[in-house]
Amino acid sequence: MDKLCIIPGNMLQPKLGISNKYLVDLQEVSIVFHSAATVKFNEDLRRAIEMNVLSVMRLLAICDNLPNIQAFVYVSTAYSNAELPEIEEKVYSLSTPIEQLLALVKDNTIDSKDLMKYITPKPNTYTFTKAMAEYAVQQHRTRRYPVAIFRPTIVISSHRNPFPGWIENLNGPVGVVAAVSTGLLHVVRCDGSKQADLLPVDIAVDTLIAVAWETVICKWTTIKVYNCSMSENLTTWAELQQAINYYTREYPHTNLFWYPFLYLVRNRFAYKILELLLQTIPLYILEYAMRVLGVKKEQNLILADRKFHHMNTALKFFVLREWRFKNENVRNLRKRLHTSDTKLFNIEPRAVNWDDHYRHFVCGVRKYLLKQNDDDLPQAKLRLRRAYILHNFVNIIFLVLFLHVLLEKKQRENIKNNIIILLTVCKALIDRFAKLSHTIFRRL
Repeated sequence: MDKLCIIPGNMLQPKLGISNKYLVDLQEVSIVFHSAATVKFNEDLRRAIEMNVLSVMRLLAICDNLPNIQAFVYVSTAYSNAELPEIEEKVYSLSTPIEQLLALVKDNTIDSKDLMKYITPKPNTYTFTKAMAEYAVQQHRTRRYPVAIFRPTIVISSHRNPFPGWIENLNGPVGVVAAVSTGLLHVVRCDGSKQADLLPVDIAVDTLIAVAWETVICKWTTIKVYNCSMSENLTTWAELQQAINYYTREYPHTNLFWYPFLYLVRNRFAYKILELLLQTIPLYILEYAMRVLGVKKEQNLILADRKFHHMNTALKFFVLREWRFKNENVRNLRKRLHTSDTKLFNIEPRAVNWDDHYRHFVCGVRKYLLKQNDDDLPQAKLRLRRAYILHNFVNIIFLVLFLHVLLEKKQRENIKNNIIILLTVCKALIDRFAKLSHTIFRRL
């Protein structure tokens, strides 16, 4: 902790907004990690390039003047080339020269919407600017130090350190777990059969540190790319869904809006219908009912529904597909670690038991993000039982209404007549059985 020194800066400014005083202090730095970025998938392209590309170029310029620098590690994403089904450990070329792209975003006469055509075939501005940044790192000609690019897949809660299940943001699947836990989110457009390359954050960080170590030791003359994937121990989205449904009920939220459940739907039409029936309409009804009754709430449920819709739109590209990440560099790195190092730095995917991890995942979201106390579990489970009863009662009501509307009047009359006939026959049989029983009893 004595080595820790926080300095002010701004990645949107020249020299990252670092004052000359702090630039002098940086002369002692030997290893540089660059992980700052906007992770918004739908970020404005100009702003995304400013934050994800130009900030890297500014930091590289600073590193060029650090006398003791031994390694620069750029944290990218395994999905920087998500248009490809197989991702190799290399920097891919851009469809448009980076100089032209940078010139276009500086031209204020070009509308932001017109710029979006340049991201094709990338799914969003995040992956596009991450690919641009990788290329910018590769093309940086004045460097005199080894450089590595680190590409993690989908980062989720920790496996072991600092605590099992620890997490500090609501990105990606973490946001889904949090929303289902509170009983607000019920439908996600996703192919449950697809493999989910979910990476515990501590395995990602330990691998990142090991990458820096190898970069210093080997002094690569060319840029080394590391795809940090769980390819040797993959799970599926359906397995995650099952775990969410189970553990959000085992460890419920104390302030449930509704009974927690989650459906994964691949078909776009079916997803739209279920989203409307199970999520949008109930949230709108609940929001206006709480307004009328004067019930205080922490969030606007209509805005929450819109956020869920945007989240589904942003995530669908990644949860309807699967990728194969080649990771020979990471595998070779694992082999190089000494036994004593592997006890401190866990970079082995096969160490993860997914059922245990999902339990810690849900509990971690409950504890660290939703700020729930374990002492409140009995009260939370009582509220869950009430929510379950209400949930099933509403389901029965809607089922009856649905059948009532579905059956035509004539069909309803026929069913009614058949029920009357059936009851008459049953009554006759009961009377006959009663008389027969009475006769046998008298004879005995």
